[in-house]
Amino acid sequence: MSIACKMPSRKPLTQRKYHKGMSGPLPPEHDKQHHNAMLPRPHRRPYGLLPKPPMTDIAVIIVNWNAREDLRRCLASLYAEPKPQVDYEVWVVDNASDDGSAGMVAAEFPQVQLLVNAENAGFSKANNQAMARTDSRYVFLLNSDAFIHPGALDQLVAYADAHPQAAIIGPKVLNLDGSLQFSCRRFPSLGAGFFRNTYLGRLFPHNKFARDYLMNDFDHAHDLAVDWVSGCAMLIRRDLLDKIGALDERFYMYCEDVDICQRAWEAGREVVYAPQAVVTHAIGRSSDKNADKMIIEFHRSWYEYDRKRRPEASPLRRAAVYSGLWLRAAVRIAKRRAAARRLERMGRAASRDAAALPVTTTMTGSRGEGKP
Repeated sequence: MSIACKMPSRKPLTQRKYHKGMSGPLPPEHDKQHHNAMLPRPHRRPYGLLPKPPMTDIAVIIVNWNAREDLRRCLASLYAEPKPQVDYEVWVVDNASDDGSAGMVAAEFPQVQLLVNAENAGFSKANNQAMARTDSRYVFLLNSDAFIHPGALDQLVAYADAHPQAAIIGPKVLNLDGSLQFSCRRFPSLGAGFFRNTYLGRLFPHNKFARDYLMNDFDHAHDLAVDWVSGCAMLIRRDLLDKIGALDERFYMYCEDVDICQRAWEAGREVVYAPQAVVTHAIGRSSDKNADKMIIEFHRSWYEYDRKRRPEASPLRRAAVYSGLWLRAAVRIAKRRAAARRLERMGRAASRDAAALPVTTTMTGSRGEGKP
């Protein structure tokens, strides 16, 4: 004799009472959790226990302001063949450019992570915006008016991996004509301030203060621990940023590189110049578009740097630094404006001379030669 047992009907999972006072369809997150708990252990999804994906080796961060063509060349160098072997990502932070820079990046380099600011946030803040959004092992700050040479990213990462004490690394930097750019320097002194880019410096071009500051006694042919390296091309370890923080945003532009290098040394880490990696930098392509403001920002940043680094300075020294910096800024602005007026007068004179020339008819030959 067989006995038929009627199994009790079971409501669908989403209709069961989940806890007292709760019935009907369950919220998706409750449904998922309940379903996961009902599965045999080997099939459960390990919420919170999934292994983290491997970190990107290096994030290249480029801050741009109205430098579309330079930015295009910079990005092209990062994606040129042969591509870097390291795992890398590229971030562009556009500081409210009005030259179509952001549109160019979106259209021609869709793989780039693009951040667009509604206003010019400055160099430090814009870099920090991208740094906060990436968890790469290294970040590489690169100016929009610079471009890397083949193998530069691989060389930087290889050097950093082999030298864990080097928390900040600067590559060799060249000018557009291939000459050396003094991208590693000693910390500034009051003497260097008086003899660097001043009339005293022109009177005494080989003075000790400027030569020491620029490290003219160094051949730049081998790696060396240095005081600081230029922010136009600077690799920073993630663990250093976690320890000392990002760029100091009191520096709108300029001196943020000197400051973070000094903080790295104070934290017991090293700053190293590594010429194995090479970058070319066209100085001032963006800043020249608003030259007077950049001259003011340059000198304001140096004053802020002096205030931060020498809080105990006497009022007399503070007044001397303040007046000396702003006097130099005023002289540089006056010289720049005078040079601009001379160029404008020369341009008008050239236009008048061209208008006075007799008009001739030319024909174009089969190879494009002009024939009178």
